[in-house]
Amino acid sequence: MSNLKLFLKGNKKQRESVKYAPTTSLLDEEGKPVEFEWKGISAKEDEALREDCTIDVQVTGKPNMFRPKFNTNKYLTKLAVASCVEPDLYNAELQDSYEVRTPEDLLMEMVDNSGEYQELLGFIQKINGFETKKDLVEEAKN
Repeated sequence: MSNLKLFLKGNKKQRESVKYAPTTSLLDEEGKPVEFEWKGISAKEDEALREDCTIDVQVTGKPNMFRPKFNTNKYLTKLAVASCVEPDLYNAELQDSYEVRTPEDLLMEMVDNSGEYQELLGFIQKINGFETKKDLVEEAKN
């Protein structure tokens, strides 16, 4: 016999936010990298992101057949934006200061070092419960 109360929403652990400094080019008054606040997204939010990053492309030689094509780079950038709690990447003043119009472009301008950006995407995958390729390689070695 199961205890239904254990499955009620009130018993569900809430996702906690974490601090992470994605770049060394943004520094506070003490010269330390500025930490952003991040939080994993829900499965429902993730599904919406995946749909937004998937298009139907025509199968070569088959005029009425289409297959889905997933844009991984677009998805990871949107996942990072959706996971960012602070700073508000939708803030017009912040976007104006970097001369961009979208939160995705803003994040890429704020973290404009490609190595740091890739590290950030790995971090974002981890807080959302995904294993990175690096983790999978290490697991395969063991």
